Amino acid sequence: MNQPAVLQPLKTWSHLAARRRKPSEYEIVSTNLHFTTDNPDAPFELDPNFPLAIWFKTYRNASPLKHPDWNAFRDPDEMVYRTYNMLQDGQENYVFGLFDQFSARGHDAMIEHGWARQLARLYTPGRYLFHSLQMGSAYLCQIAPSSTISNCATYQTADTLRWLTHTAYRTKELSKSFDDVGFATAERDHWEKDPAWQGFRELMEKGLIAYDWAEGFVALNLVARPAVEEAVLRSLGTAARHNGDTLLGLLTDAQLVDADRHRRWTGALVKLALGHDGNKAVLDGWVAKWAPLGDAAIDAYCAQLPDSPGAADKAKDAAAAWRKGIGL
Repeated sequence: MNQPAVLQPLKTWSHLAARRRKPSEYEIVSTNLHFTTDNPDAPFELDPNFPLAIWFKTYRNASPLKHPDWNAFRDPDEMVYRTYNMLQDGQENYVFGLFDQFSARGHDAMIEHGWARQLARLYTPGRYLFHSLQMGSAYLCQIAPSSTISNCATYQTADTLRWLTHTAYRTKELSKSFDDVGFATAERDHWEKDPAWQGFRELMEKGLIAYDWAEGFVALNLVARPAVEEAVLRSLGTAARHNGDTLLGLLTDAQLVDADRHRRWTGALVKLALGHDGNKAVLDGWVAKWAPLGDAAIDAYCAQLPDSPGAADKAKDAAAAWRKGIGL
């Protein structure tokens, strides 16, 4: 009588066994977590034709950007929730240390009234811009085709919320020193009507309805975020230093540290996509569609920045050079 074969227990999760080594913490807690990709015809294991299932099948599964295994994507920083909190706890301590030190030295009392008026137009309305970036990243988190992509989008969402809260904090501080220029009262009006913001408002409002996951990724991470980083963070930070506002310059520097990490995972995802036939044409087509809106947003914003000759050209060139550097 034949004896039944004895099943040997796996030494690790089946989807990680092929690597023939002990999986890292990042691999264990980050990979192959999306149950909605198990059955493409019924993403939620329910009626395949209920509205949310149709949405995912249309805007994720049927995306023109294709890859046989999106789960192959890895975050270059291998960030997990634990290490993200450790890293950003240090970042927040640094930022709030800046706030405390500059407040103790009476920084806002030394700001000239003319620069305060510029901040009320060109800085504190940025809360609306950062919130739209946050919403775009949150949507990408929900609809991305792999958990490793979703995780990166989640941390990016949290970073942008931090940028928003930093701006809100400074808005309140500035309102205590300058009660006649519209801090904490006029930001929405500036966001909706001031020429400086209308390019970014158009870009973000259109980007938020780019429902295809990959086109939304292009509009957000390859066009909108680089435009914001080069114009609203880097160029504004430089103008701030030229006007004696060292605090804002240091704050935007800290935010650009986050932006560098966002660019690393964005570049890694583009590299993975470019390894599959046909994807370069898809990505190039979307960049050609969205980049003019990004450039127009940079032009409109930088045209209003004081003491910033050539800022728009520098910002556009930097964004384009970064895209070229990752193969687009």
